[in-house]
Amino acid sequence: MTATEIPTETADGSELPDDAASITIHPQSRTIGAELRGIDLTQSLSDEAIAVVRQALLDWKVLFFRDQDLATEHHLDFARRFGALEVHPFAPEKPGYPEVLAITHDDESPGYENLWHSDVTWRLAPSLGSVLRMLDGPELGGDTLFSDMYAAYDGLPQRIKDEVDGLVARHDFTGFRRKMIRRGATPEQVDEFNATYPNPEHPVIRTHPETGRKGIYVNAAFTQEILGISAERSAELLNILYTQAAYPEYQVRFSWQPNSIAFWDNRSCQHYAVSDYYPDRRRVERVTIIGDTPYYDASQQPAELPERPFRGVLKRWTDS
Repeated sequence: MTATEIPTETADGSELPDDAASITIHPQSRTIGAELRGIDLTQSLSDEAIAVVRQALLDWKVLFFRDQDLATEHHLDFARRFGALEVHPFAPEKPGYPEVLAITHDDESPGYENLWHSDVTWRLAPSLGSVLRMLDGPELGGDTLFSDMYAAYDGLPQRIKDEVDGLVARHDFTGFRRKMIRRGATPEQVDEFNATYPNPEHPVIRTHPETGRKGIYVNAAFTQEILGISAERSAELLNILYTQAAYPEYQVRFSWQPNSIAFWDNRSCQHYAVSDYYPDRRRVERVTIIGDTPYYDASQQPAELPERPFRGVLKRWTDS
């Protein structure tokens, strides 16, 4: 696909600032992932440049930037242009920067995020998105995959859509709780976290608050059950929905380099960190933007959706 150039004028006819007009958008797959070039994240970007990035994020769900030699302050400043930042209660932070999640995997701490998930859906208001920066990584491996949850939903048979639209699922921080216990947390400490982060109930199919599109919003990491139906049917439906994320046609794969950046919309995609580089080291830093409470509203779905490019087995499944 060819690059998308940004118009040089705004809707009212005024010229865009140079830092906005210089951005080009290079799609990396048919529906998800685009690389933005002609932008320097070390600079204080104009509101118009941020608007270009935000629209690209809404259009492509995850954005990639190369050769961005950022200081921590640059990383934080860029992310803050999209909203307030969260502090993760369980994961290690960078010293002096509570909003920066410092993630290092090596021979003593192998990677374990290799399952499809949306971040922190165990929060009542999960994140809008995250900005992840590669500091250093393995010579081979350590890629991240992203899956388009609009395409995954649109690819469901109508009979499944009719069944899951409007349903609600319970989420929990089960894995983090187990890790707390392994590290010696007392029952009282665990109870305190349980009270601070009660199990939220989120829609199985989420309405994106900015685009109105419907997307799958259950994930294998944090979703426990679909409420209001039998346990057996809950398990069956969750398996169907999880499988949708795994189709390569709905995905884009990002191969990291030093000073690469990925910025994903947690409301419209899931991601999977490939753990194929043991015993090498992979060191990244993540800054996460606070989101809002998920909801479902069928009336917001756009009347016209893009034509689906997917054929073969996927189309037969959709039409079944």
